[in-house]
Amino acid sequence: MKWVIAILIYSILIIFHELGHFIFAKINGVEVEEFSIGFGPRLLSAKIHGTRYSLKLLLFGGSTQMKGMYEELDEDDELPTPRVPEEGSFNSVSYGKRAAIIFAGPFFNFLLAFICAIIVMSVVGYDPAEIMDVESGSPAAEAGLADGDLITKFMGDGVEIGRDVSTWFVLNDLKTNEPVTMTYSHDGTEKTVTFTPTVKTKYVLGLSYNLDNETAVIESVSANSPLSDAGLQAGDVITAINGNAITTSKSLSEYFTANPMDGASVHLAYERDGLSYEADVTPVKNESVDLGFSYNLGRVNTDAAGVLKYSFVEIRYWIVTTVRSLGALFTGRFSVNDLSGPVGVVDIVGTTYEQTKSEGALMTWMNMINLIILLSANLGVMNLLPIPAIDGGRLLFILIEAIRGKPMNRKLENTIQLVTVAMLMMLMVYVMYHDITKILSP
Repeated sequence: MKWVIAILIYSILIIFHELGHFIFAKINGVEVEEFSIGFGPRLLSAKIHGTRYSLKLLLFGGSTQMKGMYEELDEDDELPTPRVPEEGSFNSVSYGKRAAIIFAGPFFNFLLAFICAIIVMSVVGYDPAEIMDVESGSPAAEAGLADGDLITKFMGDGVEIGRDVSTWFVLNDLKTNEPVTMTYSHDGTEKTVTFTPTVKTKYVLGLSYNLDNETAVIESVSANSPLSDAGLQAGDVITAINGNAITTSKSLSEYFTANPMDGASVHLAYERDGLSYEADVTPVKNESVDLGFSYNLGRVNTDAAGVLKYSFVEIRYWIVTTVRSLGALFTGRFSVNDLSGPVGVVDIVGTTYEQTKSEGALMTWMNMINLIILLSANLGVMNLLPIPAIDGGRLLFILIEAIRGKPMNRKLENTIQLVTVAMLMMLMVYVMYHDITKILSP
């Protein structure tokens, strides 16, 4: 079932995108030769009012084939005059109409995300950036922060929801002894404070586990951590530490509470695939910044005006996050290996479905709709990048034509498109390989 839902969601994203191109082409007098769901050989097709509607074998995509969109020649030095585009073709309409048709695809992705955001906000609400549990005597408390204050700006970035703060930490590092500057609303009055958070030191092995598990199974192992260096993997079950029997995840937590690590080596006994192993692991020192307060990430309900407001905020959040994440690729914070293609997206959707279905049908579908918001906004942004072969590249070519006052050489344009498609296909194969590797890895 999870794969059916995942493929269905992915197909909805593509169909909605192509529907934008299709509707605006019709509105602007451009003939649509074929509207396809999927790629590859046709499974079903029907021609209605001059447009062929097709369902194709591979559901990972779709297309809107407009008349004359890929003309090989519009301008050529061998001809005395440029060829006049055929009536009803893509290149026969004005620059503005062509730009509207191309932009409609990403716009419809943003529209789909907005519609889904309205559903989520109406049912489960939004996450106000409310300060909670300010630690008594901490620098934050001494700066004047109190429970119930609303964060409006953090380290120079505007804040409207709690995830704005948590995402800042994903995309940035707060160094030890680095001052924190933030603006907050207290009883309707905005105040700005600067304070230096405390630094907490602890020793870690680099593992995570779930207290609800019956055995002390390792959920994940951090890369380049003492545990990974010792050869332990996710799925291994810890059975003893320094000779003390460990029978459950809860007993593992109780052991660490009673015996905090101080940098001394620990002797682990563990099982993998029914076989027993032992390893000596030396924890490493980890310093982390303690803000001195927590902030809300839970949802609260709002009125009709709030639903509309925070639906726009939700779209803004995902668009900005996507753009900043792309920027992080160029700064080296993220790498190409952090990208996900269609296989990875389907896996994420399927895994989210499996992990949340125990919470009931309502929460499961809220999580699925949340994923549609994320993915649809992401797809809209990615398609607006000024790269040939995608919508942003076509918009760039239209802008160049408008500035030049005459059509581009279609032969050159199509060559650039083909080369870019080949490069994107190679990137997609690389990303798909990593997606499959991550899915198959323990």
